[in-house]
Amino acid sequence: MFCCYLLCNMFALLLLYLLHAGFGTPITSQRSFGIDYAHDCFLKDGKPFRYISGSIHYSRIPRSYWKDRLLKMKMAGLDAIQTYVPWNFHEFEPGVYNFSDDRDLEYFLQLAEEIGLLVILRAGPYICAEWDMGGLPAWLLKKESIVLRSSDSDYLAAVGRWMGVLLPKMKSHLYQNGGPIIMVQVENEYGSYFACDFNYLRYLQNLFRQHLGDEVVLFTTDGASKLFLRCGTLQGLYSTVDFGPGSNVTAAFLTQRHSEPKGPLVNSEFYTGWLDHWGDHHSVIPSSRVAKTLSEILAWGANVNMYMFIGGTNFGYWNGANMPFMAQPTSYDYDAPLSEAGDLTEKYFAIREVIGMYKEIPQGPIPPTTPKYAYGEVSLERVGTVRELLNDLSPSGPIKSIYPLTFVQLKQYFGYVLYRTKLPRNCSEKTPLSSTFDGIHDRAYVSVNGIPQGVLERSKLLTLNITGNAGTYLDILVENMGRVNYGRYNNDFKGLISNVTLAGEILMDWEIYPLDIDRAVGQGLKNEMSGGNIPNYEEPAFYVGHFPIPSGIPDLPQDTFIRVPGWTKGQVWINGFNLGRYWPARGPQLTLFVPSNILVSSSPNNITVMELESSPCGTQKCLLEFIDKPILNATLYYESSTEKLFTRDEWLDHI
Repeated sequence: MFCCYLLCNMFALLLLYLLHAGFGTPITSQRSFGIDYAHDCFLKDGKPFRYISGSIHYSRIPRSYWKDRLLKMKMAGLDAIQTYVPWNFHEFEPGVYNFSDDRDLEYFLQLAEEIGLLVILRAGPYICAEWDMGGLPAWLLKKESIVLRSSDSDYLAAVGRWMGVLLPKMKSHLYQNGGPIIMVQVENEYGSYFACDFNYLRYLQNLFRQHLGDEVVLFTTDGASKLFLRCGTLQGLYSTVDFGPGSNVTAAFLTQRHSEPKGPLVNSEFYTGWLDHWGDHHSVIPSSRVAKTLSEILAWGANVNMYMFIGGTNFGYWNGANMPFMAQPTSYDYDAPLSEAGDLTEKYFAIREVIGMYKEIPQGPIPPTTPKYAYGEVSLERVGTVRELLNDLSPSGPIKSIYPLTFVQLKQYFGYVLYRTKLPRNCSEKTPLSSTFDGIHDRAYVSVNGIPQGVLERSKLLTLNITGNAGTYLDILVENMGRVNYGRYNNDFKGLISNVTLAGEILMDWEIYPLDIDRAVGQGLKNEMSGGNIPNYEEPAFYVGHFPIPSGIPDLPQDTFIRVPGWTKGQVWINGFNLGRYWPARGPQLTLFVPSNILVSSSPNNITVMELESSPCGTQKCLLEFIDKPILNATLYYESSTEKLFTRDEWLDHI
């Protein structure tokens, strides 16, 4: 370390001599960030530097809360933040880009700079992140044979166009250009992917250098295993590793040394918690365990990024899934130091105490936990089934096809599609309706002439007995539960991806309705209930309610949580904002986080619920409840469980 400082001082004296001698224009400061291989450290402005960082995903946090979360991270003693860029969050359709409002990445970077946080940018194109398709846009699957994350020419062409938009925006935010970005990750955990395509990594390396220049530090991240580092690393990209609490820190960093004999030690993903799946326990990692391993990492003099420091929320349809198919819930709380709603936790203060042992903590007050308000019960009324509201939900009408089409073929990348055909024969006795080759992706709600028959589910329920008369409508409402985000199955097609048979006979002549539910909800659903009819609450249906913000109470509206007592599975919107999925019948998540920025005081707030299976409205009170605390660990049905904390790279071996 002393030699490093000495070299820095000698360089400064030489520079002053050259300036006084008339060479060049005086420079007040020269920002730089790089690697000192001789002394196994980073150099920031010519001086040895070690960062302590935390992950935050701007795509999972409302823009109005970015500053609050970043300030809390700064006050915990962090030098830097790490964030992913989800490609599909910004390029929803080919060539159509959105960097505004909650997608304003440059504003997020400016906030970090103003607060005094450096940024480690994980630019992709693939990010994993428990995000739909690992951040890759679903429209890439228009070429069904495409090999994602490889040298496939069509894939590379799309990546080149996207990076040609993203990276020039990032260049002015690089540290040497006056911004906060000190490092940029190329791809993500590529050593865990089956392709092992070094030409692909070289293409990305050249692409990033072309747009960002030669000064920025480019790096890779892989699990702390020689097996993963073999395919995930490339000369010219600095290799880092990831591992969680309870790991052998010495062994993990010796593994990094296998790829990088010299240079700084870096854990790019030190897990403060873990991800959840529907039907499994909510993951909880003790604060003491996290603090102990963090202290060991810092005692090594290593650089560390805590994944996650705040998890946030998978609003809308943005959650991912793992294989064998297990979708992740709406909450991405992750048992992180800051909760899903940005609350200060015991783990936050335990980590802050550890950091304080190794560096000076910023002085001053920590932004407090944001207040929550329990608005109470809100009554709902049924406005119609999906079948009754088809004209609103699919205004362009059906697409006709002999055989079923996938979501991608329909250019419907998220949400729901209704597949309709007619029964070719009488089914007075229970007759098996089957999906060939596990072709339900991911969950299907089956009815005949509006009479519910049951549910088909990917990899679990592939056959269902139905009844009905020849010529009556068979409706199959298919839900995209989130695309696989990790492993070799990112090419996750949705919908009916193979034929459906009735007693072994292939069903044909389909009318297929892509459902634009978000648009319809935003415009307001019209009540389609027929007077005198007894509603069938088992058929997928919509319910609407309203609630005002109480007057006379200061500082309202405030954050809150929706609880859905008696409801089974579905989706919730407030004032047209898609909060995400609920599934209390499976758990572990029973509440949805409602950020205050989507609530209004000037008029009653509108709530829309799409219940897919069974509401309480036929036998109990038809209501939702707003409470002031989340319930994330109330699993009623366990599909699987484990007490072991896995890295992403261990996950495939486990399952």
